Amino acid sequence: MSLALMTIALAIGWAAATDSFSPLNILFGAALAGLALFLVRDKVAGPNLLPRLRRIGSLAWLFTFELFVSATRVALLVARPDMERHLRPAIIAFPLTLTRDAEITTLANLITLTPGTLSVDVSADRRVLYVHAICIADKEALIREIAQGFEAKVMEAFR
Repeated sequence: MSLALMTIALAIGWAAATDSFSPLNILFGAALAGLALFLVRDKVAGPNLLPRLRRIGSLAWLFTFELFVSATRVALLVARPDMERHLRPAIIAFPLTLTRDAEITTLANLITLTPGTLSVDVSADRRVLYVHAICIADKEALIREIAQGFEAKVMEAFR
């Protein structure tokens, strides 16, 4: 996609977000889009933009799916009259293969935004992410699920 088309798309997005399609507002949105695209021109201009957008979309789809599934699990858990017997909270040490700060932050935020889990801390050497979960039956299964799910998709989206 060319920078001109992206500028137009972002200007229309700006107008939709501000709920004002006046010519002046669209022009202002185009100016903001042009400035933003100028600042990140080396990342958005090139043949690999469309595949990267697909990978980011894939990450967004996975997050939406996991959000729905985990929200359902937590809702079913708290709706049980004997909820206390089924809670198995724990903090696990998740070994990170991600190395960049933005990747680790994205993974930690995705985990935190998913009901039933919370990113607690990252080790000083950035090799371990500590995750609290409300109900853990198998720690290794949770580690495998995060590694093959969110971590793999974050790595694809950022690289």
